[in-house]
Amino acid sequence: MKKTILYLFGFLLIQFALSWIVYAAWLLATGSSQEYVMSVFGGAHPEAITAPMMILASALSGAATIAVFVWRKWAVMSPAYLRQRHWDVFFWCAVASLGTIIPSIWLQEQMPAMKDYMADSFTAIMTNDYGYFVLCLLTPFVEEMVFRGAILRTLLGSVSNHWVAILISAALFAVVHPNPAQMPHALLMGLLLGWMYYRTGSILPGVVLHWVNNTVAYAVTILLPASNDMTLSQLFGGNQTSVILSIVFSLFIFLPAIYQLNMRMKR
Repeated sequence: MKKTILYLFGFLLIQFALSWIVYAAWLLATGSSQEYVMSVFGGAHPEAITAPMMILASALSGAATIAVFVWRKWAVMSPAYLRQRHWDVFFWCAVASLGTIIPSIWLQEQMPAMKDYMADSFTAIMTNDYGYFVLCLLTPFVEEMVFRGAILRTLLGSVSNHWVAILISAALFAVVHPNPAQMPHALLMGLLLGWMYYRTGSILPGVVLHWVNNTVAYAVTILLPASNDMTLSQLFGGNQTSVILSIVFSLFIFLPAIYQLNMRMKR
């Protein structure tokens, strides 16, 4: 458990420290005073943190996380699973990810209303030319390396019940998302991703699922920007039957994909 805390603390320290270093350096370089920078750090002037600043901070902190975790051998990186050519597993991971989207949104809407602090920031990043690289390519790899390749791997070696280890890693995955509106989705995805890592011993299936999930969110934001502020019911024109059918259709995608993964992933 001590290693788990170390990995989590190291990840958070890198993310927050590098982000604020980038923000401070950017603001100072563009003529802002030290007093203004300190006020931004205190929560004032949120508009001062722009999409290019967030993208640069995410890229640098992601690269630094990979470097530190590989250097310290907190996460074991190996191409062995990729060399085994489990293309069928990757395919069904992508299909399973597509099947989670609408049910996850529906479940989230059934939860008590939670403030979405990051909605504007995510929209700004996604609509930037470099947003896809950070949110859809770099973030899935970094998060899978940390939460499955380091944290869950360690928990599986110290906790007798693998589902307890998976639940702990999923809870940590949800908690580190500083946006309450994301936490239920992150918890459910963490359970699925943890199960996949337990069955394969590789982060790559999780990276594929994570990538597809984030890519769909990116595509929806770009192609249907108005949908970001809509519920499923509003998206389907208030037709509850369509909402139910969309959930059922998604489950017809998700459940067969999970069955196929269960048959094809080797422990």
